[in-house]
Amino acid sequence: MDGFDLVQGWLFETVMQPVIQGLGLASQSAEAYNGVGWFLAGVLQLALIAVGIGALERWRPAEAVTDRAAIRTDWIYSLIHRLGVFRLGLFFALDPIVDALAAQGRMWGWQPWHLDAIWPGVTDIGWVSFLLYLVVFDALGYAVHRAQHRWAWWWALHALHHSQRQMGKWSDSRNHLLDDFIGAAVFAGAALVLGAEPGQFMAIVLLTQCLESLQHANVRLGYGPLERWLVSPRFHRLHHAIGLGHESHGPGSRGGHNYGVLFPWWDRLLRTAVFDHPLQPTGIRDQLDGRNYGSGFWAQQRLGMQRLWHALRPR
Repeated sequence: MDGFDLVQGWLFETVMQPVIQGLGLASQSAEAYNGVGWFLAGVLQLALIAVGIGALERWRPAEAVTDRAAIRTDWIYSLIHRLGVFRLGLFFALDPIVDALAAQGRMWGWQPWHLDAIWPGVTDIGWVSFLLYLVVFDALGYAVHRAQHRWAWWWALHALHHSQRQMGKWSDSRNHLLDDFIGAAVFAGAALVLGAEPGQFMAIVLLTQCLESLQHANVRLGYGPLERWLVSPRFHRLHHAIGLGHESHGPGSRGGHNYGVLFPWWDRLLRTAVFDHPLQPTGIRDQLDGRNYGSGFWAQQRLGMQRLWHALRPR
């Protein structure tokens, strides 16, 4: 952490600070410093994915790579999300809303309910607090993920993520930008209400992103008995399987199985877990009938908005 802070400070002072001062944005120095941290963490994540997870894919691939163009598109999504471009968009679009809500709440006498204060002397210990927030945010992630599959308008956006026919280490980031924005708003609101510290929230996001990249990797890997406690690549690949991962009541229905983000506890508790099925092709059933979800970034974003409009318009 000391080394990370040292590099973050050096990048901010030598690169970012002269830029924001030249643009007359010196009042945004704190946010810019945090942005450098997100960028640096993203660089480390990309290196870990390329080297570490890449080695796993070469060691034991789940399927042969046949569509390298799709993988290159997923790589573009990864650069956008992991290097802070999406975070920059949130800074201008979402952060002012969250800050305004927090300020208005304070004017009304509202104070965040700090989750780590429920058992003084225990839950406020650093690692205990981190685990507590991690579990709570993972439960929220399960609920959000299930809603993405259940609500027609949200599935219209989230379907882009499931249109991956060639899953790999870069596939986790392939999402519609509006879908990501809605999810970010939900989690930012939860962090505000629960009183999560910014550094702690950032650590949870980074850990979750790294594990999700592994879950989407093109690797035939389960965790044995541990798979019932931690989502594995095999468990999550079943979530992407045609007719299994996102159809609960027959072809074309919404729902599915294996929604867990980090922990499959919620799937087991709410009876949405599937462990023993053999691996199957990934994608969406209507792709087999020729439905086009786009082969490039802009086409995928445009078609996602068209699906959303179709889902929302009066019948």
